[in-house]
Amino acid sequence: MKFTPATFLLSAAIPLFATPLAAMAQEASPAPLAQDDTRDPTPQSGDQSGPQEPGSDDLHSIYVTAAGVDRLDIVAGSSVVTGVALQRESSGQIGEVLASLPGVSATSFAPGASRPVLRGFGGERVRVLSDGTGSLDASSTSADHAVAVDPLIADRVEVLRGPAVLLYGSQAIGGAVNVITKRIPPRLPDEAVHVDALAGMDTASDLREVGASIDAPIGGGFAVHVDGSHRVTNDLEIPGFVASPFLRADLLADADEEEEEGHLEEAAELREAANARGVLPNSFTEATSAGAGVAWFSGASNIGASFGYYDTTYGIPGLPGIGHVHHDEGEDVIDGEEEDHGEEHGEENVSIGLRQYRADLRGELDLGSGFFDSVQTRLGWSDYTHTEFEGEETGTVFDVEGVEGRVELVQSRRALGAGGWRGSTGVQYSHVDFQALGEEAFVPPNVTESFAVFGLQEFDFDALEIEVGARYENTSIDAETFGLGDVSRDFGTFSAAVGAGYTLFDDFRVGLNASRTERAPSAQELFADGPHLATQQFEIGNPGLATESSWGGEAYLRGSVGPVQVNATLYRNWFDDFIYLSATGEEEDGLAVFAFLQQDADQWGFEAQATFPIIETGGFELLGDLRADYTRATLDSGEPVPRIPPLSLYGALEARLDHVDLRGEVEWHDEQDRVAPLEAPTDGYTMVNASIAWHPLEGNDNIVVMAQVNNILDEDARRAASFTKDFVPLAGRNFRLSVRTSF
Repeated sequence: MKFTPATFLLSAAIPLFATPLAAMAQEASPAPLAQDDTRDPTPQSGDQSGPQEPGSDDLHSIYVTAAGVDRLDIVAGSSVVTGVALQRESSGQIGEVLASLPGVSATSFAPGASRPVLRGFGGERVRVLSDGTGSLDASSTSADHAVAVDPLIADRVEVLRGPAVLLYGSQAIGGAVNVITKRIPPRLPDEAVHVDALAGMDTASDLREVGASIDAPIGGGFAVHVDGSHRVTNDLEIPGFVASPFLRADLLADADEEEEEGHLEEAAELREAANARGVLPNSFTEATSAGAGVAWFSGASNIGASFGYYDTTYGIPGLPGIGHVHHDEGEDVIDGEEEDHGEEHGEENVSIGLRQYRADLRGELDLGSGFFDSVQTRLGWSDYTHTEFEGEETGTVFDVEGVEGRVELVQSRRALGAGGWRGSTGVQYSHVDFQALGEEAFVPPNVTESFAVFGLQEFDFDALEIEVGARYENTSIDAETFGLGDVSRDFGTFSAAVGAGYTLFDDFRVGLNASRTERAPSAQELFADGPHLATQQFEIGNPGLATESSWGGEAYLRGSVGPVQVNATLYRNWFDDFIYLSATGEEEDGLAVFAFLQQDADQWGFEAQATFPIIETGGFELLGDLRADYTRATLDSGEPVPRIPPLSLYGALEARLDHVDLRGEVEWHDEQDRVAPLEAPTDGYTMVNASIAWHPLEGNDNIVVMAQVNNILDEDARRAASFTKDFVPLAGRNFRLSVRTSF
């Protein structure tokens, strides 16, 4: 039988609609339950041995949304940002929220578009999830596309690195980021009304943001949730020149050449572009979100649904001295200047308008005390539109309509010698219909459909734990290509992982993981062929790309040695047919040509963190936090993989006394001169940050007022993983004030 969206939705909906019927048949009363009596469908880990950042509200605790797995050692690099840490790292894009974690960087394409980079990988190798299902947007298609998930409404953000991400999709070789909201209520509140809110402002971008949510029980086992947010920024203030030293030298050299040829006006424009400083032009952002959800609970069973809306508009900074090249009826034009022929064009800023409507369903049916404990279902549907504007004119429009769902059977824990055995088995389906309209639609219309079967089993032998996971996925891509007509590609991928962890003493554990993962190429990697205005690239896909696969290994240690908490991972991956986007040195339509290529590659790296008390006396504590990460990736030809972040080191001190927490941070990033051909090197930089958090209420963090100064030294900083690092620096010195409440 061929799986279609309708057939999968029907099969996945069975446990959803079975839930209320089974609950009504229970002998127990369906009266509202206390919060502690209700199962959280996104259970927290029973293993809290990972390092926790001082004042972070369980940052680096392990939260696993894969059903039935409470302790998941395979995810050796897992992290969670929540509470005070989420407030401190608050940003409009999820990549910036996570960029200070070990092993994490960001694409930083523009203030309005920044996707996470995990262990040096981004794009199709990192899955961004919303409450356990895909974001169902076009953010992995190109670095200028924002993630359609609003961090302002996040309750916490999980980062999963390592082979266990195969539970979420075979394409997530680099890792997965899961933004957890309460849009579908996770439990029945035990208070009449619960309110969460965050408001903030800053000086570098003239930020104004506010987000709030309300949760309440309404009787009969029902709970409701509503949320909304709004965020506005102006053009970003930067410490120095817009252009990097590398690009600035090129602009000034071009200006000298123009002057020698007698083109004085052109020379003056190039020098003006080279000397532009202080503000990043066309870097404004505006975003609005709103959503509501309802859930019904009876015993350990529940069913819920939600609907959300996300809308953002943001500017795309242009290349200094060139702006945005665009193609118009066969003419090559550079902003206001003709090249050889064509009409005169005025200078035009490029901006992006993004809008998503999303609906989600969640169901959990308690199966009693048999072999299976419960069946859990998640479904997500999205209608997404992304429009690139050239000034006031509409350029390219990307439409994505998608559905993704998963059904999991969660096993009851079984006795196994001195320990136990548990796990989960499930199926996952996704259907994404992608359309791009306009003269610069560089990816042809296509439909990507995938169906997967997966399972994870955990065996607990007292001090020794063993996990085994596997996933088979079939992916079909049907595209209406520009030059080849209708083309279909079909891929079958198999991924598997095995991990073993041993508790040496107390909660201090060491472990080894091994994995074999496979990833099907995406429609963009296969069929891209055309100019992309926002990224200033002419992208060329390769319809003959083969499945990308890798062997991987990890060694880790995690836990407490006395008062010191440690988390460290050493990893290595050997890729066959690694897919990457590389500059070719050619030009097409006035744009640099980038092509998707494929060859073997080798990657290794480490990430580590240690947190520890320095002084503990009376009502005063001084705590330390040290982090480090490094990734090195090399193609079989000996050339570096493009856009890999360099070595980074991080140190922080946090002083806690009564109602006030003081925190100082130093974040150092090495220069990156190990770059691919035609890729510019990146200078190193050091960020110094400070914050003071005031907790006015005795004994809790229900209200936190935070004042921050980021980039105190006003350092010129550019991320090596960014396509736009030569003309999109990070913010300069930034004063920020925020208030978070939860009551």
